[in-house]
Amino acid sequence: MKLNPIVNSLLDQDLYKFSMGQCIMHQHNNKSSHWGFKCRTPDVKFTAEMVDEIKDQIAHYCTLTYKKDELEYLKEKLTWIRPDYVDFLKFWHPCFEDIEIGTDAPCGLTVDFRGTESDIQYYETPIMAIVCEVYYRMGGNYDNLFAEYKNQVADIIDGLKSGRYTVGCFSEFGFRRRLSFEAQDYFMNEITKANIPAFMGTSDVYFAKKYNVKAAGTMAHQFGMLIQGNQEINPAYTNKYMLESWVKEYGTENGIALTDTIGTNVFLRDFDKKFATLFSGVRHDSGDPIEWGEKMLAHYRKLGIDPKTKTLLFSDSLSFAKATNLYNYFNEKSKVAFGIGGACLSPKGNELNIVIKLLEVDGNPVAKISDTPGKGMCRDAEYVDWLTRTIAWRMAH
Repeated sequence: MKLNPIVNSLLDQDLYKFSMGQCIMHQHNNKSSHWGFKCRTPDVKFTAEMVDEIKDQIAHYCTLTYKKDELEYLKEKLTWIRPDYVDFLKFWHPCFEDIEIGTDAPCGLTVDFRGTESDIQYYETPIMAIVCEVYYRMGGNYDNLFAEYKNQVADIIDGLKSGRYTVGCFSEFGFRRRLSFEAQDYFMNEITKANIPAFMGTSDVYFAKKYNVKAAGTMAHQFGMLIQGNQEINPAYTNKYMLESWVKEYGTENGIALTDTIGTNVFLRDFDKKFATLFSGVRHDSGDPIEWGEKMLAHYRKLGIDPKTKTLLFSDSLSFAKATNLYNYFNEKSKVAFGIGGACLSPKGNELNIVIKLLEVDGNPVAKISDTPGKGMCRDAEYVDWLTRTIAWRMAH
């Protein structure tokens, strides 16, 4: 390794990997899966030197195990976590043999990993953080980027203190695409020192522990895609089985539902009064946020549920200015919260838009059908066409 190790704790991880992980272990433990990397930022090139460094950094990540105090933290701070899941984590560690790193892609980097979903789903976000930091540090201008980033953080804090940014409450969601571990540590230190009432916590469990703030996050698209991979169900009903599985595991805890794994309109077909009552709110991650929010408010009203008792959580490529506009629009209509990633931890104007998504379950393709064209992901065009037609048939009938 030419750089210092980037990921040094298995708690340096998004919280929803644990909430999904527990549910997967208890209910979907026999599923095998295949994940793959995609760079969406045009003209990005990973050099051979960067690829070698990424390999070395991932190899280091694969030497880590959970420390006793980290497991104790999970047991003490996460009310929904169960002892058998902590026991699983005690013996779990990443395995380098699961991961294939290559160069056969337009951006110069491929990353795939295969194995049992209950084991390999944890790789996604730390590997993304490694890829980002290697790219930023070895791209030649990291010091300048970090200096500009400090100004970016200062502007955020000034805007929140002065009232230029009014967002109600927000959590930092940027781990997977952060400029660096150093940058995330800097942001967390500055935002906690500033005593910003709107700041509720972070999705990164390591930094939640370090700075004694709330760890935030429930589910990601991968959970719905894993359910979709069950060959015994019609995939147009993915959301029904996803919601049932979540409620079986958590009851009314961890209650923010993600709506757009196969499109919000078909999600609403399954988000009936039972689920709308049990879940404390819903998360927006694609499509026009105003249209989405109004659609959710109308759905709650149709079910006889007061939208003011529910949370609309926005998390799609937010700036603080955009979050302010959304807060002002929805604040009198419902509870409003934000998960803000890139604006908190990525260098403005130099953001690296990368994803690692679930591609196959038990050897069969799965897909994310986003509300925003271009945000979906699947390597099997025939399957996407079939899934889209299956959803359309359900919506028409």
